[in-house]
Amino acid sequence: MEEMIKTTEVTSYEIESDNVLNQRLFFAYKTSAEQTSGKMLEVGCGAGKGLEVFPAYCDHYTAIDKNPKLIDYLGNKYPDYTFINRRIPPFEGIPDNTFDTVVTQQVIEHISNDDLFVKEIHRVLKPNGKAIITTPNIKLTLTRNPWHVREYTASEFRELVGKYFQKIDLKGVRGSEKVMEYHEENRKSVEKITRWDIFNFQYNLPRFLLQIPYEILNRLNRNRLLDQDSELVKSVTLADFSLDDDPEKCLDLYCILTK
Repeated sequence: MEEMIKTTEVTSYEIESDNVLNQRLFFAYKTSAEQTSGKMLEVGCGAGKGLEVFPAYCDHYTAIDKNPKLIDYLGNKYPDYTFINRRIPPFEGIPDNTFDTVVTQQVIEHISNDDLFVKEIHRVLKPNGKAIITTPNIKLTLTRNPWHVREYTASEFRELVGKYFQKIDLKGVRGSEKVMEYHEENRKSVEKITRWDIFNFQYNLPRFLLQIPYEILNRLNRNRLLDQDSELVKSVTLADFSLDDDPEKCLDLYCILTK
């Protein structure tokens, strides 16, 4: 299914060099699933990793994504669930106060109108409903990701969601010493590449011009890290991640919002 989204933004269980990021992302899915109940909406379901965990915790699962081939595939594979093909925001066709839980993992950084995105999440939630949003912490990002419109600090993200939600529990996804060792090796490896960017193209060129070289270099870099220390890369598991109350020092922001 991953071949329908051909970017390094989509990690695969079959690619060994993806393991650390794959475990990091799936930790957030599993943690979010354990807080899910009632009618649930996943915004930006991607390759369907959430389907491995969310349906066991909710009464009915609905997903919305802009990729029509992906939505058709998932709809045929999981006929008991609801799949909506739509470019968002807005969440067109979804009534107010529909869902008990809304989860969106690593999506908001791709959305141009992030203010409307958060407003729509609030709109479709039932009173006392819960939204869970995860996104990278820009303070630990190693280089510009041209697939992302923007990334946030914890304070910037709190300010954004605070326009529509009063009950905000902002945490972070923290990595173990092993994970942070990998992160440091990744930083050094990325610096070896970006030192040649003497004109600072990564920040000055339009995103679309950087996407292809980013994809090539990102994959080469992950493979290099695997070759450099395969035991470290392969040994990271879900147990190497945890939620932390200090999001500024974490790899990802993990925000729980109550309407």
